[in-house]
Amino acid sequence: MQKLKFICSISIITIICLTTSCFSFSEYYTWSVLDKSIPVSTDLTENNETSDNNFLNLEAESAILIEQNSGKILYEHNIHERLHPASVTKVMSLLLIMEALDSGKITLDTQIPCSSNASSMGGSQIWLDTTETLSVNDMLKAICVVSANDCVMALSEYLGGTEEGFVQMMNTRAKELGMNDTTFKNCHGLDEDEHLTSAYDIALMSRELLTNHPTITNYSTIWTDTLRDGKSALSNTNKLVRNYAGCTGLKTGSTSLALFNLSASATRDGLSLIAVVMKAPTSALRFSNATSLLDYGFSNYSYKSFGNQGETVKQIAVTKGLSETVNAVYETSPSFLIKKGEESGITYEINLNESVQAPISQGQTLGTIKYSLNGTELASVNLVAETSVDKIQLFNMIKHIFNNWFTLLRI
Repeated sequence: MQKLKFICSISIITIICLTTSCFSFSEYYTWSVLDKSIPVSTDLTENNETSDNNFLNLEAESAILIEQNSGKILYEHNIHERLHPASVTKVMSLLLIMEALDSGKITLDTQIPCSSNASSMGGSQIWLDTTETLSVNDMLKAICVVSANDCVMALSEYLGGTEEGFVQMMNTRAKELGMNDTTFKNCHGLDEDEHLTSAYDIALMSRELLTNHPTITNYSTIWTDTLRDGKSALSNTNKLVRNYAGCTGLKTGSTSLALFNLSASATRDGLSLIAVVMKAPTSALRFSNATSLLDYGFSNYSYKSFGNQGETVKQIAVTKGLSETVNAVYETSPSFLIKKGEESGITYEINLNESVQAPISQGQTLGTIKYSLNGTELASVNLVAETSVDKIQLFNMIKHIFNNWFTLLRI
């Protein structure tokens, strides 16, 4: 009896597979549902709602606040004015060091020698000696925590061959990032003619460093530490690391020409902000101005997640496939910047076919989910196939039947 059922099953499947026509129904449909997310551009983008009227009454000559993930500008004040960056220059130096780590050119354990040029640096330093070497890990600590000019010079010479070679790398990278207000003349930030940048450009390179190299915060959030077996004490020049909840960095700088600069970063409840302050009259004012910017951002915006990459949105019927259904999942995580108070105007539409015909490849686009604010489309996230589904063919269908029968017979 079992043999008869088996033969009948194969016969029926063979007829189906050899049939020249197959009927399937495909209906396109849309759901509209209240949502709470505002997708934004992935670039550093101007915000039409902000204006350069300095309504926070900042004392700094120039300032900017951006949301890290989207790059959206939330506050601006003279953001393209070219000013001396002082040691905030080291954000670019740190970016190139982290990229060298990623490429394998150096490791955290690589020992870096100290040249006479590096040992003779002025300004902030840890007093490197030409007879000693220090690991990349320890030099990163010294650069991030105490802004060590001798360490950044030693690393720049190691990576660029000479300081000049490294500075050329800095300027090339700046061009790639769209830092059109910037000209670097050195790797450390001591005052030189035409060594200039802007708050906008500092926000650009700070975002690049934090977004693509988040492990930098392992160093930029250190409050106190030691080097050389406890012989050299380190205390962070960025007081927000200790005094501002959620602070993740990033870099201070001050000289007689630059006055007091700061690139400050913080994250709270998934919202990551970067505040840049340039040419504040005093050290205390640069920290208070940065605090005002960050407070403004956290008070007026939030960053919400409405799903995770790979999470199922809808199960779709499959025709002519070995599997009857396939899951449509988020291609990327739908997480967006929201201005508080606008939640009620956010909607989304899921656009999917009711069925899809095999074969289907894993990651194949099946539809989209579109987000809108008060009827204006803001962004779209693709919905893709979670798994592959093979098309029904005689060989794989017989194989499938055999597998099912052997499973049944073992029960």
